[in-house]
Amino acid sequence: QVHLVESGGGSVQAGGSLRLSCAASASILGSYSMAWFRQAPGKEREGVALIASDGRLEYADYVKGRFTISKDNGKNTLYLQMNDLKPEDTGMYYCAADPIMFRAVLLPAFFRFWGQGTQVTVSS
Repeated sequence: QVHLVESGGGSVQAGGSLRLSCAASASILGSYSMAWFRQAPGKEREGVALIASDGRLEYADYVKGRFTISKDNGKNTLYLQMNDLKPEDTGMYYCAADPIMFRAVLLPAFFRFWGQGTQVTVSS
């Protein structure tokens, strides 16, 4: 069983920055695809960014140029640097892991392991 724990959320004004972290309980970042998702109240969970086991990156259009996903395999930690935050970025942010090697699909159904989430609130 893999456990994921997110941290780094908070409240910021529009234009501000936050850096989210996701600590994994095992050395999975080198073999699993890892991703960030978010969910706003009353809305479906949506993909934000993905980093595959081979380092390929994928971003949702609504965060391209503002968010950067990265990982440190040695520290078993995934990151999401969020710049130029907007009120519409508000939501619960989740870290997720897909154990199927070489698969990199930024959809919730493909991810088996999830963290509990960290709240991000952006005020205008």
